[in-house]
This record gives sequence, C-alpha cells and structure tokens, in this order.
Amino acid sequence: MRALVLGLVLAAAPVLAQDAAPPCPYDAGALPAQTSALHGAQIPVQTIVVFMQENRSFDHYFGQLARQGQRLSEAEPKTASNPGPGGGSVRAFHKKTYCEVADLDHSWSGTHREWNGGAMDGFAAANVNPSDPSGSRTMGYYTRRDLPFYYKLYATFAMGDRFFCSVLSQTFPNRFYLLAGTSFGEIANRFPPSATDFAQKSIFELLDAAGVTWKIYFAQLGFGLEFAYVRTQAIAKVVKIDQYFADAAAGTLPQVAFVDPIFVGPANVENDEHPPANVQVGEEFASRVIKALMKGPQWGQSALFLVYDEHGGFYDHVPPPRACIPDDIPPRLGANDVAAAFDRYGIRVPVVVVSPFAKKPFVSHVVHDHTSILRFIETRFDLPALTRRDANTDPMLEFFDFAKVPFRKPPHLSGAPIAKRQKKLCESAPPPGGTP
Repeated sequence: MRALVLGLVLAAAPVLAQDAAPPCPYDAGALPAQTSALHGAQIPVQTIVVFMQENRSFDHYFGQLARQGQRLSEAEPKTASNPGPGGGSVRAFHKKTYCEVADLDHSWSGTHREWNGGAMDGFAAANVNPSDPSGSRTMGYYTRRDLPFYYKLYATFAMGDRFFCSVLSQTFPNRFYLLAGTSFGEIANRFPPSATDFAQKSIFELLDAAGVTWKIYFAQLGFGLEFAYVRTQAIAKVVKIDQYFADAAAGTLPQVAFVDPIFVGPANVENDEHPPANVQVGEEFASRVIKALMKGPQWGQSALFLVYDEHGGFYDHVPPPRACIPDDIPPRLGANDVAAAFDRYGIRVPVVVVSPFAKKPFVSHVVHDHTSILRFIETRFDLPALTRRDANTDPMLEFFDFAKVPFRKPPHLSGAPIAKRQKKLCESAPPPGGTP
C-alpha cells in the first residue's frame, strides 16, 4: 500500500498529469518502523552489494527488452525521435558500434535542456558535436545481441522500469544522493579541495554507529572517499577490487559492500560503461562481480543492486516526475546554469536486483531513485533517514519474495563476450576526458 502512496506509477499520460507533487510526510531522521511494515531483522538479507555503473539511460540499454526477453518492461516507442538541430527529426536506431565518437552532454544545464519541461525532445540538439553534427548518437540503442549477459540478467531477476536517477545532472551529485540522500547543493562534479571538505553525514557514519560492517571495493578509485568521514576515519575500509573477489569466494563480504569500477581509461580498459568506453568491457566486469556473489557461500542471504548513476546524455522517452526536496540547501548555481530546484528526479536509468529473494521474473513500475537503495539499507538495519528524500522514498521491497526464495539455487546466466571486431574499432575511440 505504501508503494502505491509514495510511488507515482507513470503510464502513457500527458506530462501535466504526471507532474503532481509527491506526498512527503516524513522528515530526516524518520525510522523504518515509521515508514515500512517490514524492517530490520524481518528482512532476511545479510549481505547487500551496491554496484553503480555510469552514464546509460533505460531506453538506450533496455528500450528493446520488452521485445527481447521481458515483455512486462516498457518498450521504447518504435516512433521515438528528437528534433534535429537543422530541422527534420533524428529517429531511434540500433547502434552498431560499442564505443562513442564523443561524450554526450549530461551536465545540469544540458540535462535540463534535454528534459525540456517534460517534452524529452532536447537530446539531439544538446549533443551536436563535430564528430556527430546531428547529435544522433543520443538516439542509439542496444539489443540482446549486443549485451547478452545484461538482457538475460534483466529478464531473469527483478528489475524496474520507473527507476530515475536522483537529479537532472551528472555523476557526482547523483552518487551523493545514493550515499547521503542529497547532494548538499552540488550540481556538478567537484573533488574536495581539502581533507575537511564534504563533511556531511552519509550512510557510512550510520553504518558505523549501528555496528554494521561495510567496505568500499574499488577498481581505480572509491567514490566514497569524497566524504571527509571516509577519508579521515574509515580509510581502512576502502580496499582494492581484488579483495571483493577474494571475500566473495571466502564468504567474508561485509554486511554492506560498495563496488566501484575503473572510471578513467582507454575505451577497452575503462569498465564503468561511461562513453566513449566499450560497453561490452563494462558488461564483462559486471558479470564477474555478479557471478562472484552468486558462486560464493553468502549467496543465500544476499542482495545485489546494479544501477547507473545517470543517463549520460542518452535519450529516454519517460519524463521524470517531481520528487521530495531533500533538504533546505538550494542548488549551487553558476551565472549560466539553468534555474531549477532539487524537486524533480533525473532521467530514467536501468536497475536490477540480483538475489535469491528476487521475484522472478518481475518488473516494478513504481517510481524509485538512488535514495531508494539507500532507504533499503536503512530499512534493513533500522537506520534513520538522512534527508527528506530517502525518508519518503519507497525502499524497493516489492522486488523481493522473502517467503518463497525464488533463486535458492543460482540460475545460469549468459556469458559476457567482448567482440573482437568491436574491440578493434574501439581502439580508435577518443581518449577519456569527458565529463563523468
């Protein structure tokens, strides 16, 4: 019932009908006992893995999933298009290459222009580039042939087709929402200039205060190091990705684990899926992270959330609805930034829950965002909400069937091949250096 109250279920309806403000009755500090019928030890998950990749929209990756494995998922319209910068229209098309000729615009202002008040028609114009004069790369999509592991994964476990990133902007603000329930005014990517910056409270303090074990496993850099608390008081809990695979095999993963990929590297090395990187390289990394958990002794009581931080400039046809404002800190806008507030979700992104308790196969149509994963962690361990956003979000419990345990035995999943020809083509992709 609460999911129906707090989740705005979007359907094919006019933008205005989708734009009602959500109910926001709870404030920061709200306990799961106040907001969820099921909480704490009533949830039999002992190991939570949060695995966030980069910069892909739902339609870009899974707009074809309804026709290729999961009919309950909403399909990208066959007529999907955007106005071209020189007139005419740019139609959605099957992308035949796995790397991009250039990064796409996913800044605060660029994303607001792409969204365009809910018209979802500014994507091509925002992505004009000398290597792509029509901005057409934003309209490209992949299929089961391109991403076989992902298509099998999303058609097997519990997924959502109304999961939006938390803010109409780029990586850092959205990852802050995942870890802190707010971006505390940040709208762009910014590293802490000193050891004491970004001292805001995050999930890491809550976990430590409650005696819940956690680690950040990083392939290149642990994003949680943005927070002063992690840098100054919990640095020993930030470890290399090899330790994740060792811990998964040994059954010694902590109660909450965060996995971070290679964020910057050549197209065939960077495995976060951020353009222009090779998408199959990221898929292969994800397959190893997921299968390591499935093969390990902690599988029977685990839940892994695979999600993307934001859309990366790629088209999606579903307008993001309004959201609860997380706190009283307004966006830190520059002189040329689009004037807006933190009262709306960002562009829709993929999400799947991999767990023995995941409903099979299942598609949630309830509105969620990154703070829904945060709220699941809080709900499982009876932790207080960090902000109004996570206090009022739905904690994704409808993704689970704790009574039947559908995947007591891990299912067989497809491989994640890296096509040799595509890998060769990706060698000529532009070097990293776009906006995360």
